[in-house]
Amino acid sequence: MAKIESKLYTRDELRELEEWFKSMDLPESIQLDKATYIPNLKDTLAKLVTQAEINCDNPKMQGPIYLLERLKAKLEETQK
Repeated sequence: MAKIESKLYTRDELRELEEWFKSMDLPESIQLDKATYIPNLKDTLAKLVTQAEINCDNPKMQGPIYLLERLKAKLEETQK
């Protein structure tokens, strides 16, 4: 089985993501994928950023940053 490479995000990358979200006109809610509906996007983003800041240096706790990246990609996709 192939090993999945995981990316360790830097604090600068996290700040860039946070600034990107602040610059966007965000919808109130979003359907991220077939199984993931986020009813309060702004509140969820705030919580994900807080979790990401706390765990930024821990390679096993990159989930919140990964979700921020997925949300950014989804918003970019829907903004086209």
